[in-house]
Amino acid sequence: LEVANPGASVLCLCEKGDAMIMEETGKIFKKEKEMKKGIAFPTSISVNNCVCHFSPLKSDQDYILKDGDLVKIDLGVHVDGFIANVAHTFVLGASKVDPGAHPHPFPVGSSSCPAVAVMVKSPGWERWERWEWWECNPSLPAGMLSHQLKQHVIDGEKTIIQNPSDQQKKDHEKAEFEVHEVYAVDVLVSSGEGKAKDAGQRTTIYKRDPSKQYGLKMKTSRAFFSEVERRFDTMPFTLRALEDEKKARMGVVECAKHELLQPFNVLYEKEGEFVAQFKFTVLLMPNGPMRITSGPFEPELYKSDLEVQDGELKALLQSSASRKTQKKKKKKASKNAENATTGETAEENEAGD
Repeated sequence: LEVANPGASVLCLCEKGDAMIMEETGKIFKKEKEMKKGIAFPTSISVNNCVCHFSPLKSDQDYILKDGDLVKIDLGVHVDGFIANVAHTFVLGASKVDPGAHPHPFPVGSSSCPAVAVMVKSPGWERWERWEWWECNPSLPAGMLSHQLKQHVIDGEKTIIQNPSDQQKKDHEKAEFEVHEVYAVDVLVSSGEGKAKDAGQRTTIYKRDPSKQYGLKMKTSRAFFSEVERRFDTMPFTLRALEDEKKARMGVVECAKHELLQPFNVLYEKEGEFVAQFKFTVLLMPNGPMRITSGPFEPELYKSDLEVQDGELKALLQSSASRKTQKKKKKKASKNAENATTGETAEENEAGD
């Protein structure tokens, strides 16, 4: 986020994001030589009406960020196949001094994210119950999926469909949430109609489908697929990460044609609209949900006339806030009790800290 400024190259930022993931994961479990760790989803930076998965190659047309852009950064990390995903949205040039300088509707989406964390907390509830009453203005792009996460699996069989159509409800089997499951909760909010479409942008992010088999005919394709299996296994990857990007662009064609690889297509909302994304990873623990990833959202940077209208959502948001207040009070009470046993006052303790 610190280097995402007006004039910055999206390509360079994606490269920096991936390099940072590899650098940081390389610092842990050094003695475990056989343990794989690193990128679970390549850094993608989608701007304004671009919904998701924009991570250009060096041979693609780059995008240069400018003041007022609505920027979405999406990435994933794994250690030994255990995945944590996160996505965050912010406005370039947003200021606490003038929060209305770059008006965008996305704060509504951000304020709803804590409610979603509460929504998925209860084992035994069915997925459709979470979304049927959650209406939003701006709109929710239809059919976007939040997946269960498992070791080495970024798209588990249990899914939550954002704003599902009647047909999607029929096609997807209902399932209950269970304790100790992990989900990447992906919330998208659009200022438009919420219809995400493939506009013909080159797809650069893929993942291997281990259920598919095919004897590749081209030597370039075989070499490419062999590198994918060796380096990435079933994790999503960007063609930019391959040893020879030019050969990767050739080899991926046959692999994708025969469904050995699944594409993450670049999707767009209508030109002139804006789409925000907030994704976090949540563990369903016996005592409630545990959110382990999130972005640094600062509501004071933005101004919006939109607010949550649904009474049940408001109650969920308030209950989330009240739990945080209770935790702070318990922490303060514990500190005061500790001070009482040592004979220190709170002021003396703070001064010592």
